Amino acid sequence: MRIACYNVEWFDRLFDEAGDLQRDNRWSGRRDVKRSEQAKALGYVFNKIDADAIMVIEAPDDHNGRSGTNALENFAKVYNLRATKALIGFTNTTQQEIALLYDPSKLNAQHDPVGVIGDVVPPFDGTYEIDLDIDNRADSVTFSKPPLELAIETANGTKLRMIGAHLKSKAPHGAHNAAEVMRFSIANRRKQLAQAVWLRGRVETHLSAGEHLMLLGDLNDGPGLDEYENLFGRSSVEIILGETGCPCLYDPHAARALARKIGGAPTTARFFLKNDNRFLQALLDYIMVSENLRDKAKAWRIWHPFDDPECWRDETLRNALLTASDHFPVTLDIDL
Repeated sequence: MRIACYNVEWFDRLFDEAGDLQRDNRWSGRRDVKRSEQAKALGYVFNKIDADAIMVIEAPDDHNGRSGTNALENFAKVYNLRATKALIGFTNTTQQEIALLYDPSKLNAQHDPVGVIGDVVPPFDGTYEIDLDIDNRADSVTFSKPPLELAIETANGTKLRMIGAHLKSKAPHGAHNAAEVMRFSIANRRKQLAQAVWLRGRVETHLSAGEHLMLLGDLNDGPGLDEYENLFGRSSVEIILGETGCPCLYDPHAARALARKIGGAPTTARFFLKNDNRFLQALLDYIMVSENLRDKAKAWRIWHPFDDPECWRDETLRNALLTASDHFPVTLDIDL
């Protein structure tokens, strides 16, 4: 079975109010990319990765009369995908949902959120109380994009828990000077770390119960990604993976990045920095598995247009990956 994670930049902009795909010459949400170009590229990429289930980050909007599930299922019909069924959990107001697009002949998925108000680890559509700035007062933290919690059963009868996540960006949006950049960056990292602690709490619940668990998505962080990480001692990725000696999750790309002080690390995203007139690459997207799934996991792959040899040699695929999104798909082939 192939599981994928794919952050599609402004997927919502490709659909009208009825959820129909708009393949015209109007601009998409991608820089210098028309809607027809992004849609065609995405159709090609989705068919190439040919996954049984794709955790779509920045999935189409699912509120105020719009249906993200209809939009994704319409997209699947247009491009004749095997994954024809879409599922969204708690919706949000960012126009960027978290959704699972999957092949119903290969697995069954149910939105199955855990926890109730008042729990130490509350539901993801609630509020988490944590002291962010060490002033002996609890701060209230929420998810702008609540993680998607799923109960999965494959056609072979394997049961597992799956969590799709999109953590808060650390980018200092709205900053006008160096002082604001620092202040906003630190505040955003604090909130992101709090979300990671909250998410880790749910992970520990599942691991303690001995359940099969897969956590995948855009964590907007990675080891050594920015200078503010040193202020807090560790990245959100390290928090979610777990400490040595505790039940841990595993992702080989994260493990490789954590092990390297100098030298290249895997990357899953590529952003254009207008002020510097260059591209920045980063490791942001992960598929983490519990220890009891590691022996079933066969191969992780980042479909990077330059770093993956097959993607590089296939000019059509390479160009499609660059046109489709500022993130690249991550896949895991696993026996389920």
